[in-house]
Amino acid sequence: MIEKVNPAHPDKVADCIAGAIVDLAYELDENPRIAVEVLAGHGVCTIIMETSVKLPRKEISSIVRRIAGNLKVILKVVPQDEFLALNQSEGLRCGDNGIFKGVPLTDEEKALSAIAREIYHDYPYDGKYILDGKKLVICQSNASSAMLQKKYEAAGYETIVNPLGDWTGGTDVDTGATNRKLGSDLGHSVTGGGIHGKDLSKADVSINIYAFLQAQATGKPVELSCAIGDTTVDGKPYAEIVKVAQDYIRQIGGFEKLAEWGLY
Repeated sequence: MIEKVNPAHPDKVADCIAGAIVDLAYELDENPRIAVEVLAGHGVCTIIMETSVKLPRKEISSIVRRIAGNLKVILKVVPQDEFLALNQSEGLRCGDNGIFKGVPLTDEEKALSAIAREIYHDYPYDGKYILDGKKLVICQSNASSAMLQKKYEAAGYETIVNPLGDWTGGTDVDTGATNRKLGSDLGHSVTGGGIHGKDLSKADVSINIYAFLQAQATGKPVELSCAIGDTTVDGKPYAEIVKVAQDYIRQIGGFEKLAEWGLY
């Protein structure tokens, strides 16, 4: 059983705004320290940001308009805590305490990810989907419910489409917040750490990505933990873990791209 949401879901909209802000920070600084929280809905986008990099407010407002439309932006910016900053002053160290798990993707997770992308290609609006064996639940706004029903029943699924009827979706219907759809982002690899709105020094980002990739490569579950300030994880220098995550982020096109669909 697995749930997936698409990039137009309000929670993913918040993730994408946070990811785009982190992308901007990396454009301005090779090694920024940044953490972004976003709450977006009903005409307002509230952003709270701890950052080592001065980001132009005009650029942040532009990011919100591009991703979420004409929302009023309420922005609170503070510098990174001096003690947390000191932790990274002599090289990369784990930026937080945490436990992490990487689990090989199941056929069910791969199937639902493909279905979600297929539906979003045709209907690029707010949507969420559940697959439980052959039971497929599709909640897709601004869509032809009858057409989706027919298509996925023909594909062999016991299909339920928009059980409460057609709907419009988006941030005028629901409020989105960063890192609220971790199951959709990580599948059965989900633990407690959110992967969006943070720079690569944060263990929540780098170790989650590393553990997930290791699990896919080996076909075996991976479990890791760290304490803030650790310089090694899984027997490797933390800088190597960060490099693996950095290469992955670059390969997919940045933090905003990571936010759209998560890790699968």
